[in-house]
Amino acid sequence: MSDAPSSPGLSHFNAQGDAVMVDVGSKPESHRLARAEGVIHMLPATLQLIGAGGHKKGDVLGIARLAGIMAAKKTGELIPLCHPLPLTHVAVDFVLEAHSVRCNAVAETVGRTGVEMEALTAVSIALLTIYDMCKAVDRGMTISNVRLLEKQGGKSGHWLAGNASDNP
Repeated sequence: MSDAPSSPGLSHFNAQGDAVMVDVGSKPESHRLARAEGVIHMLPATLQLIGAGGHKKGDVLGIARLAGIMAAKKTGELIPLCHPLPLTHVAVDFVLEAHSVRCNAVAETVGRTGVEMEALTAVSIALLTIYDMCKAVDRGMTISNVRLLEKQGGKSGHWLAGNASDNP
């Protein structure tokens, strides 16, 4: 049975339709970078509580930052066909907006496969951590617009969200 991809568009399936981990062994190593973002919307009072550092559970954004970094490091354990990667850098930052907190994450490695999933996982878990820490005061929070903003490295080169290449 071959593990060759069935089509260039769906690399995680072989010709028989079985799920497979992509073989990246013959790919050259390169510097890989991915940036992702997402937003959690909340009541103004919840945002004020976070911004003032007055939450009884502690520093919401500090804990969410650590959760995002830890999650990026465990992406290969969380997503079944994702390669475990030796990350060289992960950063998670937050911007307080009018009725929301925007999370931005950057993941980097030198390797044979990209770090898009690590950046997206960091954002997702950081936002879920904010929800978890604040749900007692605002169960109506919503997480939205988790997306890849940029990727660099590898055969496909540099990609930025909003380019014509977004939707091939």
